[in-house]
Amino acid sequence: MIKTLGKRAVSVIIGASVLGLAACSSAPEQDDIERVPNKSAQALYEDAKQTLDSGLYSRAIELLTALDSRYPFGPYSRQVQMDLVYAHYQSGNTEQALATIDRFIRLNPNHKDLDYMYYMRGLVNIKADKNAFQEYFGVDRADRDANRTRVAFQDLSTLVKRFPKSQYVPEAKKRLVWLLNKMARYELKVAEYYYEREAYLAAANRGKYVVEHYSQSTYLPQALEMMEKSYKKLGLDDLAQNAKQVRELNIKK
Repeated sequence: MIKTLGKRAVSVIIGASVLGLAACSSAPEQDDIERVPNKSAQALYEDAKQTLDSGLYSRAIELLTALDSRYPFGPYSRQVQMDLVYAHYQSGNTEQALATIDRFIRLNPNHKDLDYMYYMRGLVNIKADKNAFQEYFGVDRADRDANRTRVAFQDLSTLVKRFPKSQYVPEAKKRLVWLLNKMARYELKVAEYYYEREAYLAAANRGKYVVEHYSQSTYLPQALEMMEKSYKKLGLDDLAQNAKQVRELNIKK
């Protein structure tokens, strides 16, 4: 079963965000669950697994939810939860996916596949933060609140720290670099907003925040430049000179 999980993780890495845009649906209603045939746990799971592997995520959610409701303590219960997370993620049901992940982590704190759940939690929070339609057409949305991005960063950081040998760590590290740059970019967008409105101290503090918290991002030079020009506007020449010197040292590296 873990091999199946790995294949699905690969498909997530390759990307299915557009599918989420078209296949977004809510959790199954009780009537949907009742329409699922009355089968044994094994037979019902085989149906759900085949449906999920076929990419029929809405129907897979119905089957898996029925299985979870009818056999909550059965032999497939934990795998059903993991499959539900994947199906909800692919369908764009981010809130349902997060609720399922949090329930799983709470009830199974030592499960062998906990690394997968933290990995998926990071991906779900990334998807929740996206507006796939606008990003597809190149709309710059860096000025949006970065809370979901920060949560995703925390989720993937937890994965890397707690499960360093996990198969999901290499991909998580790549995404962490992207998230770090996104958070730094957000802070700079806010800094630019303040600077344009002559709130130079607020702009300088935002630049300083990037230097202190996101120094590994590619936006470090821009943050130092923001500090330099903001301090100049404030007449704080020594601080402006310090920011300039640090920026020039980083350019030489």
